[in-house]
Order: sequence, then C-alpha cells, then structure tokens
Amino acid sequence: MDMVRAALEHKQVMLAYQPIMQAAGSVAFYEGLIRVLDETGRIIPAREFINVIEETEMGRIVDCLALEKGLQALRKHPHLRLSINMSARSIGYARWKKVLDRNLRTDPTLGERLILEITESSAMLVPELVISFMNDLQSRGVCFALDDFGAGYTSFRYLRDFYFDMIKIDGQFIRGISGNPDNQVLLKALVSIARHFDMFTVAEFVENEQDAQFLAQNGIDCLQGYYFGAPTVRPPWSENPDQIRASA
Repeated sequence: MDMVRAALEHKQVMLAYQPIMQAAGSVAFYEGLIRVLDETGRIIPAREFINVIEETEMGRIVDCLALEKGLQALRKHPHLRLSINMSARSIGYARWKKVLDRNLRTDPTLGERLILEITESSAMLVPELVISFMNDLQSRGVCFALDDFGAGYTSFRYLRDFYFDMIKIDGQFIRGISGNPDNQVLLKALVSIARHFDMFTVAEFVENEQDAQFLAQNGIDCLQGYYFGAPTVRPPWSENPDQIRASA
C-alpha cells in the first residue's frame, strides 16, 4: 500500500500495451494496462496491487491516471485505438469525469478511438448506474467492453440492458481450450450469447497456436494473449509511429 501510494503521489505510472488481434491476423486495437514504479524504478503490474486498493481512494486515482495516460497516447498517435480499464466505482468520481470531459471537449474524435473496459464483477455492483453512464458516453463515441465475461456475476437481465459493445471472455475458459471439451462447449455458449446481443467477442489469455486456431474457427472475433505479444512499455510505435497505421 505504501509503495503504491508513493508512486501515485509522484505520478510514477505508465501504461504497458498489449495487442488485441483480429482473428484474420491484423491488430484490431491495443489495451493499455497500468503499471507503477517502485522506489528502485522496478515496474510493478496492476495484478500485484489492484485487489488491495480497488475499494480505496487509491483505486480511483489509478483509474484517473490510466485514463490520462491513455488519452495522451490517443492524442499523440491519431491512428491508435486503445482500451483502458476502469472500475464502476470511478463513475461518480469527479476527477475521473473531469479528465474525460476535458479531453473530449478538446478533441471529440478521441472518444471514437477509446474503449473503456469494466469487469463483470465491478459492473454488477451498481448496474443501473453503469447503464446510464454507458448510454451517455456511447452517444459521444466511446465504446465499452465487459471484461472477464463468464466469471459468474452477470445477471442476464442486466446483460440485456447494458448494451456493451464487446465482451472479453474470461481466461479460465480459454487456456488450453483446443484440448478441453468442457471449455469448448462453454465457449460456444458464450459466443452464442454475445451474438444474440450483437456484441463483439474477444478471447483473453490466448497462449498457443492450437488455441488461437480453435478460437478463430469457432467464431471469436479477436484474440489477446502472450501468443501474440506480452504487455510492453515499449510498443511498436514508440520507435516507428507508422507501425500503428500499418497494422490498423
């Protein structure tokens, strides 16, 4: 907690970028994943601290800084499309809303390239608030992804009302799926649900060629995982800005 607090106070944070690939093979967009730096400069991934701070003020500050970094990247690279994680707890956080509103006023096209990811468990904390929040921002071009879909929280009544643009299927159903008949059945059910609600599908934690091929053959729109690339703080466009245009 002290390490994270010190990093946030000094804005010692950055985004690591991971590609989300179209099943056909090209990059669809990138996910920007928050990282903090400890006192030695070591990069600490969010999984090491997010569960500890999620319900605290620091969780809201992390969301603010992730959004700020993401919007900075979108402004700097006009061909980039980027998803950023947030908690439903940040919806009413004044600083977060101020960051977003200020940037969208300055450049309304940023919203058209921004995807906000909300975890399934977070969305179910305040579903009515999430629905209203999404309706407002979708009218301004922002897309929404339901993260960790299938983890067991979503009421299908709310899934009908949410109107997420895409779902990201939880990695527990994806790892080793080419050799797991049970997960294959579950995946097909989740894909069927997504299609019924007209939502784009992303499979998380794709780690080998066999799984990637199975997923592409069974209707998944996009794939994300170490098979295609680990999150990196040195994305391709940091040295060659044209790399985004080439892969878009």
